[in-house]
Amino acid sequence: MRSLAFNIAYWVLSITYASAAAFAALAPGRGATSWIIRRYVKRMVQALRLFAGIRIEARGKERLPKGAFIIASKHQSWGDGFATYDQFDDLAFVTGDHLEKFPLLGAVLRKLGAIVVNNCGGREAREALQQRAADAHAAGRKILIYPEGNLAKVGEKFRYRSGVWHMYRDFDMPVVPLATNLGLFWPQEAFEKHPGVATLEFLDPIPPGLPKDAFLARLEAAVEGKTAELVAEATGRAVTPAVQVPTPDEAARAARVAATA
Repeated sequence: MRSLAFNIAYWVLSITYASAAAFAALAPGRGATSWIIRRYVKRMVQALRLFAGIRIEARGKERLPKGAFIIASKHQSWGDGFATYDQFDDLAFVTGDHLEKFPLLGAVLRKLGAIVVNNCGGREAREALQQRAADAHAAGRKILIYPEGNLAKVGEKFRYRSGVWHMYRDFDMPVVPLATNLGLFWPQEAFEKHPGVATLEFLDPIPPGLPKDAFLARLEAAVEGKTAELVAEATGRAVTPAVQVPTPDEAARAARVAATA
């Protein structure tokens, strides 16, 4: 019953605020659109608490550096974006172009200054990420990115992509790792929700200057290690490292190769 109530609220809020944001996107600047989306995010977090029984607890905000920085987050749940966006007044975010399939959403994303990239990756996606992230950086905005590029199941992880390192290097900005266990309560894009306290934890910033391999290893160790601890804390089970699995694209390519072998 909780899951049904929340999902009804989800669609009512999404349709209402997306329609309002689409009209606001016709106005000059992004102030009106940004204000509507912030209201939408807050209402969605409230709906999570009231209807689904999921309360968001944010830890480690005292670790956040001053000025602009990059947040590199674990991604287990469709709710991650709402929970993280709600922690800041202004946040640019990297998202896949799959969101543009929803009516009106493409115009809203562009007005917000979202960094929309091709989900399939490749050179064009890297160039788009670099250009659009540079615009956000020039505006002094904080940037949210999911380094795995996909929603992972609890207990699993994907290969960390290098896009976050390119931003880290090019913009000379610190990167704040972000761990979460929200996937226990709202798994990936699942209809069913589970009540409880979901935790976001901002970890110690990674200062600029590390080479690629060292940076990615440090980022992955921080995010995955703390995420495993948060999952263990919420479930009462032992801390268990996540198992790396192929991304959907990698699995599809492997299947095509196997079919032609």
